[in-house]
Amino acid sequence: MRAWLSLSIAEFAALTPAEVAARLAYAQAGRFATLELAQRQAWEAAAGILHAALAGADPAWRLLFEFDLLRLEKRVDAVLLTDRAILVLEFKQGARRFEAADLRQAEDYALDLHDFHAGSRRHSVIPVLVATEAPEPQVDFPLLWHGVAPVLRANAQSLGPLLAATQAAIGPPAEPLHPAAWEMAPYRPVPTVLEAATLLYRRNSVADLAAARADAANLTRTTAAIARAIAAARQEGGHCVVFVTGIPGAGKTLCGLNIVFGALREDGAAFLTGNAPLVTVLREALARDAAPAGGQARALAHRRAVTALQNVHQFLEAHVLQPEHVPEARIIVFDEAQRAWDAAQATKGSLRRRSHLTTSEPAHALEIMARHEDWSVIIALIGQGQEINTGEAGLAEWGRVIAADPRWRAVAAPRVLASVEPAQRLAEGEPPWLGIDKDLDLTVPMRSVRDAAGAPWVDALLRGDAAEAQRIAEAAGGVPFFVTRDLAALRAGLRGFCRGLRRAGLVASAGARRLRAEGLGVQVPDVAEWFLNRWPDIRSSEALETFATEYDCQGLELDVVGLAWGGDFIRAAGGWQARRFAGTGWQQVRGAEERVFIRNTYRVLLTRARYETILWVPRGSPADDPFADATRPAAEMDAIAEHLLACGARPLAPQPRPAPQLLPGLL
Repeated sequence: MRAWLSLSIAEFAALTPAEVAARLAYAQAGRFATLELAQRQAWEAAAGILHAALAGADPAWRLLFEFDLLRLEKRVDAVLLTDRAILVLEFKQGARRFEAADLRQAEDYALDLHDFHAGSRRHSVIPVLVATEAPEPQVDFPLLWHGVAPVLRANAQSLGPLLAATQAAIGPPAEPLHPAAWEMAPYRPVPTVLEAATLLYRRNSVADLAAARADAANLTRTTAAIARAIAAARQEGGHCVVFVTGIPGAGKTLCGLNIVFGALREDGAAFLTGNAPLVTVLREALARDAAPAGGQARALAHRRAVTALQNVHQFLEAHVLQPEHVPEARIIVFDEAQRAWDAAQATKGSLRRRSHLTTSEPAHALEIMARHEDWSVIIALIGQGQEINTGEAGLAEWGRVIAADPRWRAVAAPRVLASVEPAQRLAEGEPPWLGIDKDLDLTVPMRSVRDAAGAPWVDALLRGDAAEAQRIAEAAGGVPFFVTRDLAALRAGLRGFCRGLRRAGLVASAGARRLRAEGLGVQVPDVAEWFLNRWPDIRSSEALETFATEYDCQGLELDVVGLAWGGDFIRAAGGWQARRFAGTGWQQVRGAEERVFIRNTYRVLLTRARYETILWVPRGSPADDPFADATRPAAEMDAIAEHLLACGARPLAPQPRPAPQLLPGLL
């Protein structure tokens, strides 16, 4: 039971408000929390209001006080379970008006229950904000159906009539809600990468954070497989590379963070990534969470985060320059390991610095970690299909260097041997240094909260298989992708989908150079501010003024995404054509590797959303315009939009919003 205090209405009626507050204070003391007098007074006041509001209510209804929401690190003040609805009650004692922030908070609590509590999916979830001293609000009852209703408002006196009217408005349900069964139903939230990092940093476990949907067992099995490999290396006194594969958004980063911040951290672990924006955002998120007031405390928290989250290129360079130095970390998590640099890229310097590497990054990683004479482990996270840069070595380079060093062995899922692209195959056949563990492959998307069909639909779309994409969309009852041709409609749609505290943002390819002619041409200047700040801070993603590229957002996510489709990836002769902009016009990309990079750019951008993605395809420049722009012809843009719709994306319409699709196995 996640509530601090659960009472039937009959039991609640038999207690005084002071007794309710005393029981809650006792529950809080059992959680080693400090009790403030103001909190006890707030509980007593809320209990008094509820006593009056629920006088004469059905004795079988149930009232749950302080219901924990793990993902949000918050608690709902009270949840009222009737025979037909879940009412989420948020009290603001002494409040004289209904603040926008409080309304969003109440709605977000309700959305969290709807999305992650199995017992809430078949019934109405109704958020109610009680501003105790506010003037009596005018209530226009919305249509109440299964799902999350708009936030209702009440003051201390009007709560009772509001609850009665709400119950009557819903009507007798076809399937009654049973409070006891609701309390027993699993609540297993799916955190964002940033939420997961902060929660794990506080010594929670991945088991606490995993979703219960179809992928829950998959995630916990993979975490257990990693732990087995680490235990074997420790026991045998050897060196092992553990390859964790999976589709985009399947939880690879969550597994890696659990190694660094979770139960295995006492062995010493570091998360290494070449994704500079990911490092920047995660470090800042941990620092803000540890020291929200800022100042010296935040600076100290930031320094600690730097130790745990490191830039892989800098890690390798530092240890190459100190060949006698043994790394502090006995376990390193190598994020997006297939994107490690090959020898040519690793040894190539730049105008600003000279490279000190002498071979490929995988080879240096093995040499550095083998300096531990007893044992060490490299957890290599493999995000297949997301290679977006020249010089990325691929899995083949990892296989080559492991085979050449008898100190090392590896363990991986069969997927590492099955790629059609030679550079992404770890080895040919089954070499003696490789152990197979199918649990190291994550195959079900976690990022998409409601819809498991998004990832296979994106794959079919980018393969150009419209028939397969349409079949996937139809079988799923629709996919969470919408098409608009209007930039203002895109922004309005994003704000419409972002109920509660959900976060929206715009993304676009770095190669979409002509979007500025359509009114969108400013890339995000500070990625940490963009991902972490909230509106009305204009630096926030929620301002919908700047866009993140594939380099800014890979490895991170948003609740709702607006993807601006550029002229670098268009439809031509029945297939996708990759282009680059040079000088005053587009050039067709001839090299196979670069074509793959551009296609993968759109894979990254299409898989950033936890909920909906709106695809904005600009109208382009009409051919009959006397000032027609040859770099963005309308016919090209029309062909893209038509193809997206033919694949099963839906036209964006302000109303009605589509009903959420449920994942198999959730209920």
